[in-house]
Amino acid sequence: MEDQKLKIGAHEFDSRLIIGTGKYPTPEIMVKAHEASGAGMVTVAVARVNLDPARREKSLLDYVDRKKYTLLPNTAGAYTAEEAIRIAHLARAAGLGDLIKLEVLGDQKTLLPDVMALLEATEILVKEGFVVMPYTNDDPVVAKKLETLGVACVMPLAAPIGSGRGIQNRLNLKFILEAVSCPVIVDAGVGTASDASICMELGADGVLMNTAIALAGNPILMAEAMREAVSSGRKAYLAGRIPMKDYGSASSPQERFESRGQSPLRGQANQSKDAGLPVP
Repeated sequence: MEDQKLKIGAHEFDSRLIIGTGKYPTPEIMVKAHEASGAGMVTVAVARVNLDPARREKSLLDYVDRKKYTLLPNTAGAYTAEEAIRIAHLARAAGLGDLIKLEVLGDQKTLLPDVMALLEATEILVKEGFVVMPYTNDDPVVAKKLETLGVACVMPLAAPIGSGRGIQNRLNLKFILEAVSCPVIVDAGVGTASDASICMELGADGVLMNTAIALAGNPILMAEAMREAVSSGRKAYLAGRIPMKDYGSASSPQERFESRGQSPLRGQANQSKDAGLPVP
């Protein structure tokens, strides 16, 4: 089966992995990890980079090859709809484009989204022409409301940001996939390659991660592992897994033996006897 590319607005991507720019030990390691990941989209927190064109020192943006990667500015750090909208406007004014990963957090301890503020900011930014990719909770009702507002995708969390706990509620992801027709990209909480693979096996269209790669013992090797996990998980989803059963099911069918009126072991015994070998 030939897979289709991931489509976000007018953009198309061969990779279904989106990665970040924060927390890496050095910018140079970040660049190598980006290359190893095979990702086509890289997200950056607008509020945490220097957008002044007259700046003398390098910022993270200087380490992202805009010819190779589509830049996804995000509103990380916003706790109100007004803050998120202001950051989105800053990104557009700085020439970062109309793509925006919309985050409106509810509290500093869990970093879970403020759904009401998220819906408010989404409605305004979509009307202003932004291609909105909202970070949200794993609620299918909210996902449907976001799609109705015109988002390019929905990005439910697997677990709290940076927790590394992997997907906590597979059933809710299933409900979200059934509720919306836009792409579903799992965002936040992935800890290792198996987490990413599970998300893709369940039918997610993509996975966004930062901490799992940036804080790994070897970020470059982990980026490569995530690349392979997302790819293999997607292939497994397209292939279709076998149904789960309560009891065992023989891998080798017995029908041909039963049709001859003998068991496999009896047939084996006869063959051994004819060959002059010890009978098992």
